[in-house]
Amino acid sequence: MEQLYLKAMGKINLGLDVVRKREDGYHEVRMIMQTVGVYDRISLKRGHTPGIHVTTNLYFLPVNENNLVYKAAQMLMEEFQVKEGLDIHLQKYIPVAAGMAGGSADAATVLYGVNRMFRLGLSQKELMERGVRIGADVPYCLMRGTALSEGIGEVLTRLPAAPACKVIIAKPGISVSTKYVYGHLDAAGIKEHPDIDGMIEAIQEGSYEGVVRRLGNVLETVTQERHPVIGEIKELLTAHGADGALMSGSGPTVFGLFREEKKAREALRALEKSGLAKQMYLTGLFSP
Repeated sequence: MEQLYLKAMGKINLGLDVVRKREDGYHEVRMIMQTVGVYDRISLKRGHTPGIHVTTNLYFLPVNENNLVYKAAQMLMEEFQVKEGLDIHLQKYIPVAAGMAGGSADAATVLYGVNRMFRLGLSQKELMERGVRIGADVPYCLMRGTALSEGIGEVLTRLPAAPACKVIIAKPGISVSTKYVYGHLDAAGIKEHPDIDGMIEAIQEGSYEGVVRRLGNVLETVTQERHPVIGEIKELLTAHGADGALMSGSGPTVFGLFREEKKAREALRALEKSGLAKQMYLTGLFSP
């Protein structure tokens, strides 16, 4: 196998709760993770010279071991003593530093691709066990679909596919540090927690209304307070027909859920005119 062309799928959080801050400094979470149809494109090609060579369409992304795709390839190639070279090209579409696990999705896709290209024979479970060393979201990005994520994000329970709907993804022209958001979250002082168990029940029952009613993200209290544009995008989407709108992850990306595609397209046009978002997509939920 000389070359592989792969998709690295982004995610949103239908629900995100922080249970507590652990003694080791990490936060224990309960999240409903959902893959969406916004993805990066990754090509892997056997190299003519030894080593890992990364290129990307974004000038500000590192192309060395500071890029998660490099780390993912290096980890497997060193473990299995792969001496051949590997050329990786990363074409980014998932917003960067935006709460959509773009870097983790890229790393997960490279783990999958290196395993396949060099016939390493690892199962998905074995790839997930290695992926958590790169980042807490990497195991989920290997699994994809709808899942309950617990612990620091690495304890996963697959759920039935969430009810189908249209999704608008909107990222304002700012980036957010996940470390900053969790560092400024008062986990013990959270007054309202999302109904994660209720969200699971709604998904199991196939209730779109139940899912929309239980959307919630405790990290909004930090990110939205610092960046009011997040609230402005949510209000615009809701005013133009979104059944629900929420910030994804630590932000600043906002998503809106729509049962009707016509309303979603109208909302997208209004969003484009508003200038509130720099990157916008109309997509849907993805189930493997």
